[in-house]
Amino acid sequence: MFGGVVKQLTHESKSTKTPMNFSVFMPPQAAAGAKVPVLYWLSGLTCTDENFLTKAGAQKRASELGLALVMPDTSPRGAGVEGEDDAYDFGSGAGFYCDATTPAWKENYNMFSYITKELPEVIGEHFPEICTNTSSIFGHSMGGHGALICALKQPGVYRSVSAFSPICHPSACPWGQKAFTGYLGPDEDAWQAYDATILARGYKGPKLEVLIDQGTADNFYPQKQLLPEDFVAACVDSADVDVNLRLQADYDHSYYFIATFMDDHLDHHAKHLELL
Repeated sequence: MFGGVVKQLTHESKSTKTPMNFSVFMPPQAAAGAKVPVLYWLSGLTCTDENFLTKAGAQKRASELGLALVMPDTSPRGAGVEGEDDAYDFGSGAGFYCDATTPAWKENYNMFSYITKELPEVIGEHFPEICTNTSSIFGHSMGGHGALICALKQPGVYRSVSAFSPICHPSACPWGQKAFTGYLGPDEDAWQAYDATILARGYKGPKLEVLIDQGTADNFYPQKQLLPEDFVAACVDSADVDVNLRLQADYDHSYYFIATFMDDHLDHHAKHLELL
């Protein structure tokens, strides 16, 4: 069965005090009266809610599986914070899926609360066909970081998690260090609450199966921005986190890479959402 409907919405967010955009793909099973599970996608730096929708090629397999896809924006927009549009890797398009604590940013940049609390409530209100209590999460790059921390910080909330080229150890890489200093302040102890590698070491909860795809020709991989091996090492002694890191030869950081292996990720989640 192939089909489905895409809807794009804007709502006034309590978490960010700004209008937030998100896109939803509804599979054809929902129109036929079925309650469908939901898979959240978190995009990377500079992206909006439309990048995944137009480039990832996920709709066909999602429609076959009966899986709703929710694609939020990556940050508040136009919050009026000084410097929010000065760089590609901080501020607009770069919310890093944390709740800011520094004075300039804490009013608006609360993306962790937005993704994990507010957005599911909005989805439940506007899309009664979606079973918001049956969900999984995945993402790319900064969004891969977001997916990992959302699952690790909330044991049992998401049935599964996966990521393409995730920022796995942000406390130890330039992107993460810049973002965390700006949003959370200079105390590195505060950063640990949003670092997947640190969180994996202390994770206790339902078994979490993690799929990570990393391209070996990704220019950010040798630059030590992503550090997936750090995450794998953190999971070695964990009985509750099982990670499958697949190094994909000659693939880069782009949506061509994502589209190539998208069906594998959708099937990974479908298994845990009891669709396969």
